[in-house]
Order: sequence, then structure tokens, then C-alpha cells
Amino acid sequence: MTEQMTRPTAPATRFAVPGRIGVSERTASVWRTATLTEIRRETPRVSTFRFAVPGWPGHVPGQHLMVRLVAEDGYTAQRHYSIASAPDDSRHIELTLDHVRDGEVSGWFHTVARPGDRIEMRGPLSGFFAWPGDRPALLLGAGSGVVPLMSMVRHHRARGLTLPLRLLVSARGPEDLIYADEYGPETTPVFTRTAPEGVAVGRLAAAHVAPLLAEQPPGGWEAYVCGSNSFAEHASRLLVAAGQPVERIRIERFG
Repeated sequence: MTEQMTRPTAPATRFAVPGRIGVSERTASVWRTATLTEIRRETPRVSTFRFAVPGWPGHVPGQHLMVRLVAEDGYTAQRHYSIASAPDDSRHIELTLDHVRDGEVSGWFHTVARPGDRIEMRGPLSGFFAWPGDRPALLLGAGSGVVPLMSMVRHHRARGLTLPLRLLVSARGPEDLIYADEYGPETTPVFTRTAPEGVAVGRLAAAHVAPLLAEQPPGGWEAYVCGSNSFAEHASRLLVAAGQPVERIRIERFG
């Protein structure tokens, strides 16, 4: 493939329908050249890639973008990736990518890409799975599904928001927990295969979700679920069983 803030602020937003961010199709359709400036290892199979993107219009936590790689012979490959970084005015964004087995684009990022390489990207995209920080947020993610949720956590911290925010994040074990060093008291990790001594092993369960729904903040939670198809189905069922209104559950799934 060719290589082709002061205080953080969020872009101005509007709600196209209640709870949905309006997205400018004109802005989202523009391809911009992004320069890779940094690569950080998160887990043995996951890395974060930081890009300088001149003219980046800003995003809302939870949104994603389209990446395009172009080979010397003109062959192109495109993928959607969630934005990991909180919105700010630095014109930099971060993508955290799992090295998918036989993945064409993720494989290039993990084995070929180096700082200074250039790619193309356009966005931000999607206004449904977006959280501008205007309501209490209950976040449930598994594996790399935590990426757009971490953008929300970072935004919450950077802006000093006082609205309640809680994150339940599922990983196979401590070595697979993306952003492990960044989590604070808002986060509860759930380990499905191995766990530190004294920590239970098992799937996300009613025992994790029910207490958060039993004592809700004023106005209730807006729930965001991101992960594989099976995780999204499982987590959303737990939320509904605990009393979360279906219309206040937003789901982003993959696989």
C-alpha cells in the first residue's frame, strides 16, 4: 500500500431527532490526507495509531470514520473504524485497531505502517452512536468494542463533566484489556477467561448491570453497547431485564 488545545472542546452539534446527532453529509464526504505521527501498543494484538489530519472538522465521542488505503497499482481498500480520541482542537485523531487475522487493512497498519506514512480518511460518520456529554451514560463494551466508549470516557474527563458515566468493559484477561492503564473509578472490568487473584471469572452478568439500573441518576441512563454480535445481544438483554428502556439503548456491533 502507498503511504498515502488548550481546553478540549466538542464541535457544535444539533439533534436531527431526539438523541441523534445531525451529521453533515458534505463534510463527511470529503477525503482528507492524514499523516501517521505515533504508534502505541495497547495489548499484544491491539495498537493505537495517532494521526495529524489538517482540516479535520471535529467529531462527537462515539462517531467513526472511513479509512482508505491505495496501492501503487490503484487497488483500494476501505474500512470503517471508531474514533478513540476525545474531541479537541489539535487536528489529531486516534484509532485503536485490533490485528484481525488475515485482515487486509488492519494487517497493513500492524505490520507495515510507520510514523510519517500517509493515508486517506473521511468523516466523522454516524450520528446515532454519539454522546456529546449531555446526559448520564452507561457504557458496555467488549474487546475492541471499548474504543468508541473510551472516546466518551476521555471526553467526560477532559471537559470535567459532572454527569454520571459508568463503563463495564469485558476482556478475556488482564493482558487483553485495552487502555488498562487509563481506567478509573468509573470503570468495572469483567474478565471472561483469566483474572487477577481474587477477581471472579465469567461473562458480563446481571450482577454487574442490575445495581446500576437499581439506583439511576435523574433522567435515567442512556446506554451504549459496542462489541461483537453475540456480546451486543447478550448485553442488551441484560439491560432490558434490569429495566433499561429499549429506546434508550444504542448498539454498535461488528463481526
